[in-house]
Amino acid sequence: MAQKRRNGEEGDEMTGREKKKLKINAARTITVQPTSQHASGSAGPSNANAGAKSSLPTVIDVEKFFEARAFEIDAMHTAMKTASASSTHRVWQTLPRHLRRRAASHDVRRVPLRLRDRARAEMDPIRKKALGRSAPKLGKGKGASRTESFLKRQRDKTWLETHLWHAKRMHMENLWGYRLAVSPTEKSYRPSHRASVHGSILHDASYYSLYEIKGPEEALVTLLDLCCDPQGPGPGSKRYLNGSRILETYIYNVGSYPYGLVSPMTVMWRPRLSVSPERNISGPSGSQKGKEVESAKTSDIRSAWLRFHPSVQTAVFDTLKEATSRSLSLYKTCHSQEAAVEVADLRGQLNVFEIVGPKSSQVIKGALSSVPSEKSKEFLQFWRSLTNLQSSGSNPRGMIIGFKVNDPRLNFPPKNAKPAAIPSKSVPPTEITLPSANLANSEIWDESTRNGLSKPRFKKKDIDARRAKNDIPGTALNALRQDDCIPILLIQRSMETPNSSDNNGLHGWTLILPAGWSMAFFSSLIYTSTRVAGQLERQTQAYEAGTTYFPRDYPGTEPYELYAKDRESKEMETWERKPPAKRVNFEKLGIVNPWKSNWEKVLGITGQDGEDEDAFVTSQREPVPTPENDAYAKIKPWLLRGSELPRILSNLSSVFNVSAALLSEVNRLRLKRGHQILSADVNGAQLLHGALVNVKITMCSRGTPQDLAEIFIMSDDLLRHWERYLQTRTLGGVADEDHPDELELASRIPPKRSIIGHVTTGHYSLARGEGFAIGAIVLARLMELEQQTTRLHPNQKVKNPPMLVVMRNIDGCQCRVARLQVLLDA
Repeated sequence: MAQKRRNGEEGDEMTGREKKKLKINAARTITVQPTSQHASGSAGPSNANAGAKSSLPTVIDVEKFFEARAFEIDAMHTAMKTASASSTHRVWQTLPRHLRRRAASHDVRRVPLRLRDRARAEMDPIRKKALGRSAPKLGKGKGASRTESFLKRQRDKTWLETHLWHAKRMHMENLWGYRLAVSPTEKSYRPSHRASVHGSILHDASYYSLYEIKGPEEALVTLLDLCCDPQGPGPGSKRYLNGSRILETYIYNVGSYPYGLVSPMTVMWRPRLSVSPERNISGPSGSQKGKEVESAKTSDIRSAWLRFHPSVQTAVFDTLKEATSRSLSLYKTCHSQEAAVEVADLRGQLNVFEIVGPKSSQVIKGALSSVPSEKSKEFLQFWRSLTNLQSSGSNPRGMIIGFKVNDPRLNFPPKNAKPAAIPSKSVPPTEITLPSANLANSEIWDESTRNGLSKPRFKKKDIDARRAKNDIPGTALNALRQDDCIPILLIQRSMETPNSSDNNGLHGWTLILPAGWSMAFFSSLIYTSTRVAGQLERQTQAYEAGTTYFPRDYPGTEPYELYAKDRESKEMETWERKPPAKRVNFEKLGIVNPWKSNWEKVLGITGQDGEDEDAFVTSQREPVPTPENDAYAKIKPWLLRGSELPRILSNLSSVFNVSAALLSEVNRLRLKRGHQILSADVNGAQLLHGALVNVKITMCSRGTPQDLAEIFIMSDDLLRHWERYLQTRTLGGVADEDHPDELELASRIPPKRSIIGHVTTGHYSLARGEGFAIGAIVLARLMELEQQTTRLHPNQKVKNPPMLVVMRNIDGCQCRVARLQVLLDA
């Protein structure tokens, strides 16, 4: 068949499809050696009378045989390699993943030298200009600059300073007014977990909101007491007031505790300056040092930073505005004089990096170099300890260190600090630095200093030009007098649960630096094989550490409702795109809303299904609100959290009237912070049946919990059967009539009235090697679980016997047994 002609032209020029076909055929052709080059001898077969036995050699010389067939063997290997490469891969696709770049697909110089010939042949030919003309070029001032084009793309969201680095390597999404990295484009779930446990992993958390409050110390303490969690030490305690540690707390609407939870919040006081002749805190001149110390003695004006999640920016501002108004009124009443409190939004003025892992201390020590003026004994002791520090968890929790560092670009590329070798039988030396106000002080608190450092004095090309003049290539540059000295804050950071036996806590550092220096520090910190985490990796760190993550694990808050609604719409859309035969039949499984947890039904605010004739009868001694009484409509969901949660639960379990005891505990905490007791409209029964408690759930046998899974309380009979099975499984017994197997027990699904909560985060835990979940249950049903465990084990010698529940995933028809524990705050 003759080739088709295009547009009536002659068929002398082949199409691209024909060229590709010829290329593949040539790649799959095995080269044949000419007949004249065949080696003669006994190693090869005879051409004459090939079928006769007399023509076959009696002995084959293996060495000569392979020499004669060397060309054919080599041609076969070459053809196999060429055929597979030409048909499925291009040259740049054969490189290892860490060497692949988008530029390598069209730039030959980006490919290793040994592959450039093949890459050059695979490159697309240069397209000829249409009619010999090129597109007109815009004048020098007519086109938009690179900066203007980037600003134009940020009209409805904000980019971080590290946006371009992340956008090339990670999936990006619009979240909370920012364009943030969600997860890397490469497979990195397990490597990221290993980095947080055995190495180091970095996350750019500059998107977090930051407010600065400034005013009289007494007014600020009153302001924070009005809106912070009353449990544990308050913002005005000596532990935090001197500025040596951060306070991890929760912010509530003013006067609404325990209702009105807004979000977790970090409070950081500006350190009080004290006379310290060993440390120069005001730069090289030292002339300002005495004035600052004197002013600190004569004035009580303080500053504090409040750091919180960006999703509650407006809610926190409204809360602070109301709390400020009340605190100033109280201050005027007590002192008979007016005062002023300033609330400033510091977004865009500071950058924050979170680095987690046991090697994070060595990464920071290798990437940063402190200025010679930092000569205090406390700082030098801390700086020396970073080299051999096995984990930042060895330091006091929330410890703050403030100091100055040289431009990290001068010391690029950095090298991690190497810990000293320790003999196996000896105990590693511990050199712990205690927190203090002098150690925590930093010039980064000064707004004028931050504004002066908003743009580096020297560009990267200037630094590279200085480095090119070094006699020895690769040596670090010496810091000159005109080089920038950047003040930073280093804060100890831990994700752990107190009194936990699994020991899965993660420890690291939080690095705060001025705006404009993000990429300079970021490049040095990640150069030494430190992985970079997105939103999913940060969530996974909290999950593996067994701690809650905001807003995913905080039901009852507005950000959680927005998160749940967005997730519901996405998963519903995914489910509806599938044909009926390829999607889960939730109607058959009895799941009313499979994409969102119905907390109102769990709490009893809405009516129950009418299918529960054999529903589990609770042993709760309190009057349960029903639709017939007024208390039913007044139940409000709220989350019971805080450092005093173990003591509160212990008091509730030891009294007969649980609702009255809970009301008494809440009023005690309110009076502790100067609030009035709850109004008479709120009674103990409403408070008890609207309370949720975060729990952690570990599977006892098989099964992996999923998000939104249902948590059931079992009847006494079913609980005994599960306990017998677990005991038989531990002893290696065999199931019988009295001891049913797991499959039979898993098929017994409790009624809908037995649902006590839902899983907010659940899947397979790499740190534990089994299914693990974090969820929330009703406080009243938690009391029932404790009563059930005590009733069935009256002679139990263990102080806190494990509470057993069963869980059912929304796409499953079996229930799995699990151990339930209350999740405590650090």
